[in-house]
Formats: sequence, C-alpha cells, structure tokens
Amino acid sequence: MSIMPAQAVTGGSVVTASPAAEAAQGGAATLAPRARLLPSLAAVYRAQLSRARVARIPLLFVATFQSVGIMVLMRGVVDGGAEARAVVAGSSVLVVAFVALNLLAQYFGQLRASGGLDHYATLPVPPAAVVLGAAGAYASFTVPGTIVTAVTGSVLFQLPLTHLWILAAVVPLAGAALAGLGAALGLLAPRQELATLLGQLGMSAALLLGVLPADRLPRPIGWARDLLPSTYGVEALARTFDARPDWTAVGLDLAVCAVVGVASLAVATWAYRRAAVR
Repeated sequence: MSIMPAQAVTGGSVVTASPAAEAAQGGAATLAPRARLLPSLAAVYRAQLSRARVARIPLLFVATFQSVGIMVLMRGVVDGGAEARAVVAGSSVLVVAFVALNLLAQYFGQLRASGGLDHYATLPVPPAAVVLGAAGAYASFTVPGTIVTAVTGSVLFQLPLTHLWILAAVVPLAGAALAGLGAALGLLAPRQELATLLGQLGMSAALLLGVLPADRLPRPIGWARDLLPSTYGVEALARTFDARPDWTAVGLDLAVCAVVGVASLAVATWAYRRAAVR
C-alpha cells in the first residue's frame, strides 16, 4: 500500500501537510537566496561612496596638495627629461596610493577592530562584493586629484598634455592593485594600529620608490621598486610624456597592473573571509 508524500494518516483520517511544512520537513532553506555579485557590488559601492564622501574629500585635498608640493620641491633639482617625467608620473600615482592604499588599510583595520565585519557577514552578499565595492569607492576619490596633479606637473615641467588620456587606464588599474593591497593589509593586521602603520609604510614606499627617478636609486632598492604595484602605473604614465611613446611598453605596464590588481583583490577577498569567520 502506498502513501502520498504530502499526507499522513492519523486516527483513521487523512491529514494533508501544508507546502511550508513540507518544505521544512524536506530541509529546504527558509532564508532568501544569496544576492548576485554585480547587484551586490553596485549596492556596496554606492553605500561606501555616500558614506566616505564627506569624510574623505578633505583628505583628498591633502593628498593632492602633498603631491603638488613634492613636484614644486623637485622642480628645484630636476630640470627636465626622463627625471621630470618620472617625478610627474610618480606624484600623480601617489594620490592613488594615499587614498587607495593608505586610507583603505586604515578603514578595513578599523572595521575589523570595531566588529563592523560582523554586519557585512550577516548580509546575503558575496565577500568579493564587499571588498570590490569598498575598493572601487575609495579609488574613485583619487580621480580628481590625479588629474589635477598630472596637469599641474605637466605645466610645471613643460611636458606635453597630449596623452594624459592614459590616466583613464592608469587610475583604475593602479587603483585596483593598490586598493587590493590596502584592503589585505587592513584585514590581515592583528590590530588596528598595525593596519594604520602598514598603510603609512605602503604610502611612503610609493612616495620614495615612485617619485624618485629610478636611475638614481641603489640597485637593491630598485629591485624593491619592481615589486611595488604602483611602479608599473608610474612607468606607463611616464612613457606617454615622450614625443613618440612606446605604446607596446605602455600596454605591458598596464597589463602588469591589471594582473597584480586581480591578484591583490583576490587576496583581499580571502583575507575578508578569514577575518569575518573569527
């Protein structure tokens, strides 16, 4: 004798189970389905952009003023040529490093220390959306300062403005690489103070290794410069100041930035998962 799955016999009568009870008996999930990556990324990006707009704009002015001040100081010792191109390109990318690396490391360090990660862990959003949304929001703040710095430096050192459109590729790619690094530092640091320190050290490395001309650095420091993600954004921008840029080399530098950006954001996503479960 067969019995219908949604029925049970009690005291000679047939009782039909409700769909909700049947789903519960079958172990079906009662929570809402997990949100998809792209809609979650857009939502986190808008929320972070709105939250950080008031707090970060003054710091963006500081970053821009700092980079312009460095170029003014270097103008006294650098006349032109390859050194001038390196100074302008390095100072422009330094704005990206200040916001995307330094401030993002501090933000995630503070978020971890204050228990803010627990809030994101309760939301049905992929970890990658949290990391990419925050990184994208912080990197977006670097665009105005980078443009102002590049234009000011080009006028100051009498460099051509023709190919500054390359900033449309340099800023997002270098920003992704540095933002991923900053997020990873903030999430992996055991203490908030250490995350702040690591962010400051990273920005200092971008300053010293990116702004100073490469041929004036000792060889061991030059090797460290090659390991810094922002170096390739600096090189790509500096090459475009030539009368006839080597676009193949520019493309290779940007490709390295893209690969490092994907890798660093993947590490940051892993670090977020690791920190969120603790």
